[in-house]
Amino acid sequence: MIGRTRHITRAAVALLLALSLALCGGLLGGVAMAADGGAIVYTHESEAEFAKQLAAKEVESVIVNKRLRTLRATLTDGRHVLGSYPKHEEPATVARLKAHGATVTILTKQQASKEAKKGKHHRRIRYIVGGAVILVIVIAGAVLFVSRRRRD
Repeated sequence: MIGRTRHITRAAVALLLALSLALCGGLLGGVAMAADGGAIVYTHESEAEFAKQLAAKEVESVIVNKRLRTLRATLTDGRHVLGSYPKHEEPATVARLKAHGATVTILTKQQASKEAKKGKHHRRIRYIVGGAVILVIVIAGAVLFVSRRRRD
């Protein structure tokens, strides 16, 4: 009888542990989705499409990043688009945007460099993780090779 209650207790503990892990995973996933829900998603557009929207006065506001040569625009219908401009064309582009009635904000050097570093961070982490995976594979292969030689 005592042995049986131990198994029931172990089973109950295992069930409670599984349920708590599932609950924590669901909560963390919900928090991540809530944090992601507030992020603005920009769709890339060609220069021709952006010029059409600018001519139709659909562009409400634009944030200019001189370092990346990008234009993050908010349209009158609430959409967010991302465009770019050619090298050395920033003054002409800003003048054209203002002439069509768009509110223009130019990022400072610190803000622009901070935004430029955002994309590089994910790439760096990807390379570190890839290197770690390759290292684990090499170590596992070496261990298997050595253990196989010892058996023979």
